[in-house]
Amino acid sequence: MFGKKKGRRSAEIPSSSLADIAFLLLVFFLVVTTIDVDTGIGLVLPPPPDDTEPPPPIRERNLLKILVNSQGLVLINERPTAITDVRQRVADFVDNANRANDENLSVSPQTAIVSIKTDRQTPYDIYINMLDEVRGAYAELRDAASMAQFGMNYERYRNSVPSTSDDQIRQQYPMNVSLAEPDPGTQ
Repeated sequence: MFGKKKGRRSAEIPSSSLADIAFLLLVFFLVVTTIDVDTGIGLVLPPPPDDTEPPPPIRERNLLKILVNSQGLVLINERPTAITDVRQRVADFVDNANRANDENLSVSPQTAIVSIKTDRQTPYDIYINMLDEVRGAYAELRDAASMAQFGMNYERYRNSVPSTSDDQIRQQYPMNVSLAEPDPGTQ
């Protein structure tokens, strides 16, 4: 009796429910994982123009043409400009009536139009940096006007206004930016 050893059974892990556990883990990770979605550039575009109605006339004086070519060179009115100078050039153009009153720049901030045109091969980061500079020029103009008129920065002023139609600073400095169709370029 004592001399006989019982054979030990080998330990086995039951694998019958392994697929169920893997499926539950997969579902769990799909539910709790957030996926970032690229939202693009946040711009509010105007409604499409009516084909039967001709476009309104634009005086050449009120149009600032910015071209970003395929090499990433920024041209303002066909003159090469450093991307760091775009903000100041746009601010001078838009606020001409309150600054230098130069007859080659816009008549008023309400009539000033900044036209941005690119090439298909324009480097994306140069385009975004240039667009940020244009938007920054308008932000600085709005901040300065808000400080002068209301004694607070534009962000605070905008939050205190009940609706965008009551925003006097936005009416004083509307951001009239035209994003022209890119040149086809070579494929």
